[in-house]
Amino acid sequence: MNKEMYDKISPIINSVSSISDKSTGKVADLAECINFKKGELITSVGQKNNLEYFITDGICKSFINTPEGECVTISFFMSKSIISPSTTRNKDGKSVINIQALTDVEIVTIKATEFEKLMVEDLEIRDFGNSVLRNELMAKVQKEIALASLKGKDRLLQLRKNYPNIENLIPHADIASYLGITTISLSRLRTQS
Repeated sequence: MNKEMYDKISPIINSVSSISDKSTGKVADLAECINFKKGELITSVGQKNNLEYFITDGICKSFINTPEGECVTISFFMSKSIISPSTTRNKDGKSVINIQALTDVEIVTIKATEFEKLMVEDLEIRDFGNSVLRNELMAKVQKEIALASLKGKDRLLQLRKNYPNIENLIPHADIASYLGITTISLSRLRTQS
């Protein structure tokens, strides 16, 4: 078993679904570690992408650009978390979103095709993978509901609950974009709360 990779991904996996050391070891044996500098793109729209990502340290965002060139932040991914599964961010093997490092980031990757094989062979890994997909769906639904039904102040409070201290770690323009408000509105809301 690759002990170094095991130590990096075990806490991330077990925060989603408790699986045995043996099953975690299977994932660790296929994993590689990659570092990205702040501002670097991890993947971009149209790029071939066949990886699953475990963030061991740092913060990333997923985003798209509108036809007018405006950047719209979709999600944030913090240390000790998993970036959206390959099946939710790729179409025909190519990325439909951009993922960018907002800080220096260390990421453990595994090829999505190899992870899918593990899911077929190992019930614990399958349950883990399905839990990741469920969590991703729930996060997207909750964000959609918040954007449609909450005022800006309540969306900011929800962001603070979901991503503690993020306001002190990344650009406020990214936070405003995620909340669906302007940076001026965000600044005003921050002084009020």
